[in-house]
Amino acid sequence: MNAHTPDSFEWTDLDRRAVDTARVLAADAVQKVGNGHPGTAMALAPAAYTIFQKVMRHDPADPEWTGRDRFVLSPGHTSLTLYTQLYLAGYELELDDLKAFRTHGSKTPGHPEYGHTAGVETTTGPLGQGVANAVGMAMAARYERGLFDPEAPEGDSPFDHTVWAIVSDGDLEEGISAEASSLAGYQKLGNLVFVYDDNHISIEGDTATAFSEDVLKRYEAYGWHTQRIEPAADGDIDPHALYTALRTAQAETERPSIIAMRTIIAWPAPNAQNTETAHGSALGADEIAATKRVLGFDPERSFEVADEVVAHSRKALDRGAEAHSAWDKRIDKWRGAQPERAKLFDRIVAGQLPEGWEQSLPVFEEGSSVATRAASGKVLQSLGTVLPELWGGSADLAGSNNTTIDKTSSFLPKGNPLPEADPYGRTIHFGIREHSMAAEMNGIALHGNTRVYGGTFLVFSDYMRNAVRLSALMQLPVTYVWTHDSIGLGEDGPTHQPVEHLASLRAIPGLNIVRPADANETAIAWAEILKRHATKPAPHGFALTRQGVPTYALNSDAARGGYVLKDSSTETPEVVLIATGSEVHLAVEAREQLEAEGVGTRVVSMPSVEWFEEQPREYRDRVLPPSVKARVAVEAGIGLTWYRFVGDAGRIVSLEHFGASADAKTLFAEFGFTAENVAAAARESLAAARG
Repeated sequence: MNAHTPDSFEWTDLDRRAVDTARVLAADAVQKVGNGHPGTAMALAPAAYTIFQKVMRHDPADPEWTGRDRFVLSPGHTSLTLYTQLYLAGYELELDDLKAFRTHGSKTPGHPEYGHTAGVETTTGPLGQGVANAVGMAMAARYERGLFDPEAPEGDSPFDHTVWAIVSDGDLEEGISAEASSLAGYQKLGNLVFVYDDNHISIEGDTATAFSEDVLKRYEAYGWHTQRIEPAADGDIDPHALYTALRTAQAETERPSIIAMRTIIAWPAPNAQNTETAHGSALGADEIAATKRVLGFDPERSFEVADEVVAHSRKALDRGAEAHSAWDKRIDKWRGAQPERAKLFDRIVAGQLPEGWEQSLPVFEEGSSVATRAASGKVLQSLGTVLPELWGGSADLAGSNNTTIDKTSSFLPKGNPLPEADPYGRTIHFGIREHSMAAEMNGIALHGNTRVYGGTFLVFSDYMRNAVRLSALMQLPVTYVWTHDSIGLGEDGPTHQPVEHLASLRAIPGLNIVRPADANETAIAWAEILKRHATKPAPHGFALTRQGVPTYALNSDAARGGYVLKDSSTETPEVVLIATGSEVHLAVEAREQLEAEGVGTRVVSMPSVEWFEEQPREYRDRVLPPSVKARVAVEAGIGLTWYRFVGDAGRIVSLEHFGASADAKTLFAEFGFTAENVAAAARESLAAARG
């Protein structure tokens, strides 16, 4: 892992000056823009500096180096904690970027944004998300090792690295952190280290207003290795004690580790320290000047950085180059010993799929009745034989979601008694932790070198929504397998029957929802998602049926999001029926009725509105001719999605209320999801179009 030991730690006057420089830069940056969070960045400067300069393996010249450790700043509001260290270490940030903090177009937005600023490993804004992202990264690191170098002794593989995270009181109050930390302890993620900023301050004042548990006992109960370091005599973080704790945590490979450290927010501001106002407000010119006097800086100068401080801190570039070079030698040695795994590594890093992989996709017999959740399960099991990088699981609903890619291989730590347990296993058991599952999947995707999916019922996407939104914000190639997609799930009743969910999820920019009509569309959709992994990275959410639906002939145009499934008997259709998922067969049956009446009727299956809207105008107009004003959209959920497709003369067969507890056949008939009702809506639309 790293040759340094607690005894090798050095802390010079230049180190102290660099930390104090980070403090005054944080205060100045917030003061300049007039808003932000200076206090925590001031307090955490010694911790962040120690991690970046003394402990973490990273190369500022190559922020995406495969062999690097990962760093997550979970309390994203204290983004200056990270930005100042990126600047000091020699990433792409310079002093002008800190001066542009929180301004439009700058590299230093209010919360760190993945893909926007070099060295930012994840977008952290909502508290607790970074905690779960870090857990996902640690899971991915273990699975990556299993793909490429499973036999290597602990610490000897070029794929061994540490995930470091700073977490706050606010993070640990959020429920998602409990979910993720519980899983991390159970999984024995010994490559994960949390540094807990125990500053006792939140926006409403002392955390005693709402938070009192013994955090370390809580984490001990989760199965974590715990430590607490005491502050230095002046109340500041003791860097020697922190370094020793960090190295001790890194050496603990059987359990994840958490280090609690009592900090004083806004230290050493004479009047603002230890106050809630320092959390989210500029300190003010007088207080900043007073702080600079305490630290030995010129109170008349802003953004003061001594040349010798930058020269000292940017030795991180030299250390990074040295670590990178040493890693290159290790990876070259590994390549020589493992040529086939090296080929796999190169393919996966390049985002490529193996030659001939599509031949593994099943083709389902036309006319058979197959639930799309079942079809998805068969696709996953088939893909598993040719894509070792594909892995995932479910929030304790694998049997219902059909998300078990390999029944003989479960991602479980050494010592687990289950016969399928394997620390490098394919099937993840997330437990009943939907919210953290989604955020952990984000962390897995952010880590890179694997492809992840995770399942639960569509109605429980509500639990996941915040993390799903961040998937879209970061454009991460994660796949959500949401099943039981409508009132068709039946007797479980309205608490489990999604109504508003499809429209609500489609409202998230950058999230692609895929609701296939049948088994063959499901296979095509999985293939399209895999192809998009490298070329058009984005999160995808399947909406899959519990009940069997008719299977139609394979049509590759399903990958375009919308296509003509059944065309009109007339050259130009008189009416177009648009449907998704389990309602497509109703549109097909309605077409038969209308055609028997002499009405030229086209059925358009639209498994993905988002994919369809990516298509050229010429294709979209060919599928939905603008001249055809009579249109009906059919979907067993609220109709919000479909108004823009059907127009003024169109009709929507939808569900604008909650469901009920009954079998699927009864509910579909009760709420108007019948071929007869679809045909009647088409007649109404025809009459309206004719005026």
